[in-house]
Amino acid sequence: MTATAAPSAGASILVVDDEPHIGRIIRMRLEQEAFTVWLAESAPEALTLLEAQPRIALIVLDLMLPGMSGNTLLRIIRDDPRWSTLPCIVLTAAGQEAQLRDVESLGVSEVMTKPFSPRRLLERVVRYASHRSHTTAPDPSSGNVQ
Repeated sequence: MTATAAPSAGASILVVDDEPHIGRIIRMRLEQEAFTVWLAESAPEALTLLEAQPRIALIVLDLMLPGMSGNTLLRIIRDDPRWSTLPCIVLTAAGQEAQLRDVESLGVSEVMTKPFSPRRLLERVVRYASHRSHTTAPDPSSGNVQ
């Protein structure tokens, strides 16, 4: 687990990807825009960070993770009232149509395929994280993605 505080009080973003170089690329780009970035390389590590950092505004999630898939992790997140409306951008390799249908049914904010444009990812993060940070606490019974 790595936390890097941004110079200003930007939104906290959880990046879940088992490829450290991908996490570093995303972290560098988001920190340039004053986001606080938390990195997890596995689903259990991501759940630990969600428990410890209640102010996470958005998740960037890879589907191919060791041990527990990103699909399973997202299902756990959606089943928990604390995180059921947390915006999630899925990053995945092309050609995983069955997995994509599954995560889309769980209410992801957006799906992006790898390789991805860091600039485009930043645009999406700004959109979803700023919306989340300006809303009130999520209604656990709504099940809607904010």
